[in-house]
Amino acid sequence: MRKVVSPDGTTIAYEKAGDGPPIVLLNGSFRDHTIFDALVPELAPYCTTYVYDRRGRGESGDSPQYAVAREIEDLQAVIQEAGGSAVVFAGSSGANLAIEAVLAGAPITRLALHEPFYRVGNFPKPPWNVAKTLRVLMEQDRRREAVEYYLGSFLGLTPDTVAQWRNGPIWAVNEANAHTLAYDLAICGDCTVPADRLAGCTTPTLVLNSTGTSEWLRAAARATAAALPYGRSLELPGSWHRIDMDVLGRTLVEFATA
Repeated sequence: MRKVVSPDGTTIAYEKAGDGPPIVLLNGSFRDHTIFDALVPELAPYCTTYVYDRRGRGESGDSPQYAVAREIEDLQAVIQEAGGSAVVFAGSSGANLAIEAVLAGAPITRLALHEPFYRVGNFPKPPWNVAKTLRVLMEQDRRREAVEYYLGSFLGLTPDTVAQWRNGPIWAVNEANAHTLAYDLAICGDCTVPADRLAGCTTPTLVLNSTGTSEWLRAAARATAAALPYGRSLELPGSWHRIDMDVLGRTLVEFATA
């Protein structure tokens, strides 16, 4: 992988592919750049894609003290490698991070978001002590329990669904990256849509959700789009927290090259 050094000295690993206008792909909880392995081929004939490992994951470095501002700087460093400005597609808690980045003035020309982690309306917020509980579990190196707790308490998955995840092929990656879940909690804050700050955002933004996702994620996507002066909501075919890849690819190409 290629490397770029973030302002605090942390090395961020990234891959570049394709030809055309630049688009940076930003993942959410647990994952590294490989989450986009199936999406990059859909985009590469039309866009130059940049996928990177967020700090603390994959081949990227980390720092002793975490701050959301450092992750924003990481994204800006990758955008600089892309030529100084770029379209950004971000999903899950990565969508929350991308929102914070654009509000901080990151040179994002267009923003596509997939189901940011907000809670709106009557959908309950995660427990107030979720970050503290997760920290205790990680201090005791109880990685499996930390992952299970995050999936159940923060994402609202049922015990049966968590058990299915535990028996799945990527569970080992979940446990390996469990220490970064605290980063995503910090990014999401109290899970409130920052409507007052979004009201001043002039970046064209497309907020996506899938037809098979949870109601709270669908509501969050629509509320985010509604809070943005240049926001648009779009529902696409897919399952829980996942959009059919060919449809997502076509949608992002159209958005990035408009």
